[in-house]
Amino acid sequence: YKNEKGNGSNMNIYRLENESIGITVHSTGAELKSLCDRETGREYLWCADPEYWGRTSPILFPIVGGLKDKQYSWQGKRYTLPQHGFARDEEFTLTGQTENEIWFGLADTEETRKNYPFAFRLEIGYRLAGHSVKVLWRVSNPSGEKMYFSIGGHPAFAIPRREKGRTTCYLAFETADKVNSRSILGGYAVEDTTEIRLDRGLLPIEEELFKEDALVIEENQVHSVALLDEYRKAFVTVTFDAPLFGVWMPYGKNTPFICIEPWYGRCDRADFTGEFHEREWTNALAPNGVFEASYTITIS
Repeated sequence: YKNEKGNGSNMNIYRLENESIGITVHSTGAELKSLCDRETGREYLWCADPEYWGRTSPILFPIVGGLKDKQYSWQGKRYTLPQHGFARDEEFTLTGQTENEIWFGLADTEETRKNYPFAFRLEIGYRLAGHSVKVLWRVSNPSGEKMYFSIGGHPAFAIPRREKGRTTCYLAFETADKVNSRSILGGYAVEDTTEIRLDRGLLPIEEELFKEDALVIEENQVHSVALLDEYRKAFVTVTFDAPLFGVWMPYGKNTPFICIEPWYGRCDRADFTGEFHEREWTNALAPNGVFEASYTITIS
């Protein structure tokens, strides 16, 4: 474990290594910024080049995706939140570390309560084991009122640029022949799902898949997604218990990364008119309750 000051005003950079891999985490957003194979030197995460997308693996909290008209109603009042919430831009505090694990924390403030009127404590941890990093989330409700939230990951993995007419990478789902995907259109979840046929669990990564936006695969259809190279050899596997996940890359840029995103939450539909607690896939946390979840990235 090491830490060093970043270029930002308050940001710290933390490094954690075992015999196989090394990670870098920034205190801003408690964001995982690097996952490197120590033997080969290969970097597996996206470098956050703003020409394509200026983030690497932001935390999505207290919402995943966007709100209908960027607003929501709660107890007779209207609030606004940006897409994916605010935690990814907040400064987290280091709360603990061991040889193979590091934790960061963020709590509500007067400023956060202006747009998210709930008391909360959000903790993000990273645990190394072999060639894997486990990303851990803990959401605590310190109040006497029920709280509502969504949470999700957004890790972006570096892939080769696609040569014209040639697939250079595949997605591999644990499912054998098909998945049902809900598209995002104009920032909203569409009503119907689309069946995507797979070839022995494989789907070639083509930009046309993301012409509308992310693919959203719900209802616990899949809990393991791998990235395969042109020879169909896996180099990254993401495993999770989340009931839904997104797959996304920017359209029309021959983008050299793809995101595999475990979610406990999702953007609204275009016709959604309910209260905040009625949003699809929203999580409820009882007074003094704790929610814990995780996902694991394994390199090979």
